[in-house]
Amino acid sequence: MWVSLAVVAADRVTKILLDRATELSWHRSIIPGFLNLVHARNRGVAFSIFADSDSPWLRAALIVLALGAVGLFAWMLATGRAATRPERWGFALVLGGAAGNVLDRILYGSVLDFLDFYVRDWHWPAFNVADACLSIGVTLIFWEMIFGARASGGSSSASEEN
Repeated sequence: MWVSLAVVAADRVTKILLDRATELSWHRSIIPGFLNLVHARNRGVAFSIFADSDSPWLRAALIVLALGAVGLFAWMLATGRAATRPERWGFALVLGGAAGNVLDRILYGSVLDFLDFYVRDWHWPAFNVADACLSIGVTLIFWEMIFGARASGGSSSASEEN
């Protein structure tokens, strides 16, 4: 849970600092040809999907889904469902990332994104600390699901039979 709280804290601090120091649509080149800091608001989900939607239900639906994910991952961590260290780290990072972004949705109706990586004209969608932690956490969980049993010498059901 400490990892999740650290993610939320890092996400909030970076968003608050950027929000206070800049205005919407602001941008500054940090590493020319590779990284900009920007001030962008995303009302949608990952990769700005549904960002242009005018649906009055979208914000409520995204908040409910995110709170459900936060609850699920908190429960999985608290009950020991994440057995291995990579799973625990993954669940904690996803929990912290989801909580960070849902706080933005509740408080502001959108998520503040500020990291803009690019090469020439190709830009990765802008993202934030919570998004990065979500991505890393999901990657750890899937990695463990795919390769974890193989690395430990079999599936958990084979271990239980012995």
